[in-house]
Amino acid sequence: QPVESGGGLVQYGGSLKLSCAASRSAFYAMGWYRQAPGNQREMVAEIFGGGTARYADSVKGRFTMSRDNAKGTAVLQMNSLKPEDTAVYYCYVKWDPFDRAYWGQGTQVTVSP
Repeated sequence: QPVESGGGLVQYGGSLKLSCAASRSAFYAMGWYRQAPGNQREMVAEIFGGGTARYADSVKGRFTMSRDNAKGTAVLQMNSLKPEDTAVYYCYVKWDPFDRAYWGQGTQVTVSP
């Protein structure tokens, strides 16, 4: 189960960094989903073995995901935050393409107007 850190309260236009630590390195994929009250969980960003990352259209140009293979961690840098980014953010990790996703407990991100 990955361990998340970061999150918190920030004003509109501010920045936050979320970190996700896996129990070991060399994961296949690691990513972040988010869920706001009354909404379905949606993909925010994810990164794969070769370093390729993909993002939701709503965060492109504002969020950047990176990984440290040796440490087994991934970081989501969130800039230009908006109130609509407010949600619980969940990290997941997959060790290989055929494995299930392992989810973290979630961390709250709140952006005030």
